[in-house]
Amino acid sequence: MALDIKFHKQRVSEKNPIFNLVPFIDILFTILIFIILTSNLADPTTEVSDIEDAEGTGKPNVTDTSGSAEYYIVPLSNLEKVIVNGQDMSHLIKNNAIGVQARVMDEGQMIIKPGEIIITTPPGISPDVAVKSPS
Repeated sequence: MALDIKFHKQRVSEKNPIFNLVPFIDILFTILIFIILTSNLADPTTEVSDIEDAEGTGKPNVTDTSGSAEYYIVPLSNLEKVIVNGQDMSHLIKNNAIGVQARVMDEGQMIIKPGEIIITTPPGISPDVAVKSPS
């Protein structure tokens, strides 16, 4: 049996190759979506030590905030009770939020429970100074 090479060469040269781009585009978009969903969208200027500090205590890092506020507003959904050094300061709650002094946030202890905040102030700060009603 003989192969007709001339016939096959002529047949290949007459055919125009057809490229179907639809599967290529589908695969390309699938890869693009995978890369977007799995990429780290953190700020590239954030250092690892900053992230570890923020996650360790649960308190905001006051040195990273802009401005020099004396009190910071702590909002909590359904906030009903604020206790400072065993004293009930719930009368200062406004719109489910309370203002907490910056030094209390840095040096004191805040325990946040559903609907309740328990604050222990550092020595020398009275409960009246530690929290105030947000304005």
